[in-house]
Order: sequence, then structure tokens, then C-alpha cells
Amino acid sequence: MRDYDEITAFLGEWGPFQKMIFFLLSASIFPNGFCGLSIVFIADVPDHRCLIPGNLNLSEAWLNRTIPLKQERGKLQHRQCRRYRLDVIRNLSATFVDPDSINMSEVEQEPCLDGWEYSKDQYISTIVSEWDLVCGDDWKGPFSMSMFFVGVLVGSVISGQLSDRFGRKIILFATMAIQTGFSIIQAFSPNWEMFCFLNFLVGIGQISNYVAAFVLGSEILGKSVRVIYATAGIGISFAFGYMLLPLVAYFIRSWWILLLALSLPGLLYIPLWWFVYESPRWLLSKGRVREAEAILQHMAKKNGVIPPAVLFNRLELEGMMAENKKSYAIFHLIKTNNIRVITIIVLLVWMILAIGYFGLSLSTPNLHGDAYLNCFFSAVIEVPAYIASWLFLQRFSRRFSLSGSFFLGGVVLLFIQLIPSSSHVEVLT
Repeated sequence: MRDYDEITAFLGEWGPFQKMIFFLLSASIFPNGFCGLSIVFIADVPDHRCLIPGNLNLSEAWLNRTIPLKQERGKLQHRQCRRYRLDVIRNLSATFVDPDSINMSEVEQEPCLDGWEYSKDQYISTIVSEWDLVCGDDWKGPFSMSMFFVGVLVGSVISGQLSDRFGRKIILFATMAIQTGFSIIQAFSPNWEMFCFLNFLVGIGQISNYVAAFVLGSEILGKSVRVIYATAGIGISFAFGYMLLPLVAYFIRSWWILLLALSLPGLLYIPLWWFVYESPRWLLSKGRVREAEAILQHMAKKNGVIPPAVLFNRLELEGMMAENKKSYAIFHLIKTNNIRVITIIVLLVWMILAIGYFGLSLSTPNLHGDAYLNCFFSAVIEVPAYIASWLFLQRFSRRFSLSGSFFLGGVVLLFIQLIPSSSHVEVLT
């Protein structure tokens, strides 16, 4: 009995229809690059120090002495969470004491009771300066990032189940709408709590969109195109979106305007609904044979080929229907010893990969050099990486390609410590 790939072989591998689906689905991943990593700039921590109220009428000399100094990175810097007690400073100032004659180490300190003032050198505002996510609340910035990845975890679990139930296409566009819609609303978050909740929903939408596009393209495209689509196609589109992030962030220094500017392009993808088709494989699995045949005939017309008079014979349809009546759940991933080992290994691989990738990508503002250039270089080097992964998978086994990539990445991270911190381009490369 012929399988689906044999039945649809008359369409060819790389006709006009396959090219259109390849590039449209790859393009649908473009916003994921700049929306998923926008938190790099939106939640960055500007330089800050305790706010000194202006009604104290302190002289310039005394104002310069209100914040304690500490040795950091080889130079003296103002402390960010402490100040000298202002009542003591005010009393000393009132007695016309020369501030240089005072041993400030003997003056008692206090926390930033009046809030903070933030440097405007790099940002007009971030969520950190908007809601004072510093000092005792400095955990809230990383937590807002964590909420996004909690959403990614939830989306990873449910997206496959939803696309199996409702279809690849509808879940693809529904989750694109979730990502775009909640990102736009997120720009107007009234408080940090709402921002975190919306970030969770955006995380669900983003990963679900990615998974749905990955599956839909893999099911529509032929065998020879699937590997390049799953590596270079989707990957390079994500990298181009990632490259756009620092370019836009360089010119937009306010967090909510930046988030809005990165979210609105998602509306441009609405017309794709009329150009992207449902997976015929999925339609056949649901017994919707006429719809699947109509799409295959449309694909044949676009590719300029004549389809067979009968696409599926009765025995083939009965075999497909019998196979697709079997239901599978997540439990089946651990049902037998063999599949259980494979599942655990794959989970570990993805977890290590995600920790390494996002750990490096989200830390670009902490690297030496310009944060925008660091982010841009981090995105640019992904393009040759995706091309290399495609070439490796074409020439070598999956196991060798995976283990070789992990080994190379580990060696590079070990030897990166030997590169001087001033050579930030080499560190990123």
C-alpha cells in the first residue's frame, strides 16, 4: 500500500506552490525573533541611585556626598540601594561644615526611602525604571522573563494537542493573533503584575505559533525540502527578526513604545490566511477526504501538473482511516522502556539547548561593549549556524550532527574564558 508521500509524488518536490508555502511559513516566524527577545531591552536595568528630594536645599558639594561610594569593576561607583541619612546630612549642611572635612564612613546609612533616579543615557524608560524593580524588588525583572518561559512551557504542551484537534492552520493563526494581540495590550500594562500575566500569554502564543508553522510546513512540503525548511527556512527567518530587534531598539528608547512598535507588524500577517492552506495529511486523518483532495488538486494546478483521476483508492483510504482512529496521548511517550529513554534524552537535549541559547542571548546587555551591537552580532552569527546545521544534516547522521554540535559548543564556552573582555566581537562570535 502506498503511503502519503508516494501518493502525492506527482506534485513534485519544489514547485511554485511548495516555494510559496516555504517562504510564507518561514516569514510567519519573523516576529518571533524580535518579540521573544525584546525583554533584553524592555527589562534592562539602567544605572540608578537613591533619589534625593529637592526640598532639602543642599549645596552642590553636599549633594555629591549624599550617596555612598563602593569599589566595583576597578573604580569607585555610587551605591544603588543606600544613601546617607538625610537628616544627618541636613544638620551638617546647616552648620556650614565643609563636606570634605567629614569622615563619611561614620555617618549612618539608610535605604532609598524616596525612590530612585535613573540614568537617561541609554534608555528613556524600561519596566525597571517604570515600576522601580531594583534593590529589594530586583527579582521582579528576571521573574517577568521567567513568566514568558512558563508560557512557552504551557504552549509547548498544549499546542500539539490543539493542532491535532482543530487543525494546523487555525492554531497557527490563532496563536499568531494571541502573540500579536496580547503584545499590543502589554504595551499599556498599568502595573508589573499585569505585565507579567500578559507576558505569560505572549509566551504561549509565540511557541505555539512556532510549533504549528513547523508541523504545517513539514506535512505539506516533500521529503527533500523538510530538512532545509526545519533548519535554514524557519531558523534564518527567526534570526532576521532577531537582527531587527537591536536596530529598532536603538531608535526607540521607551519600553512601551518599543513593545508597541515590535507588536504592530504582526497585523501584516492577516492576509496570509488566504494563501496558507491546511495540511492535507491532517484532513485525511480526520476523514475530510474531499477537502484534502481539493487542496491537492489546487497544488497540482499551481505547479502546472495534471493530478491522477483518482488520488486515493478505497483500500488506501480505509488503511489511513484505520490508522488514524488510534488515539495517542502524552502518556504514550513513557509507555515502553525504549520510547521512555528516547523521551528523556530528547527532553534533556532541549532543556540544555534552551538554557544555553537563551542564557547567552538574554545576557547580551551584560557583555562588554555596546549592548545594541552585542545583540546584533548575536543575531547575525545565527545565520551561518543554521546553514551549517542544514549541511550537517544533509551529510551526516542526526546523532552525529547533534552530539558534534553540543561538543563544539561546550568546547567554545570553555575556551571563551581565555579571550580578553575587551574583544567583545570575538567573544560573541
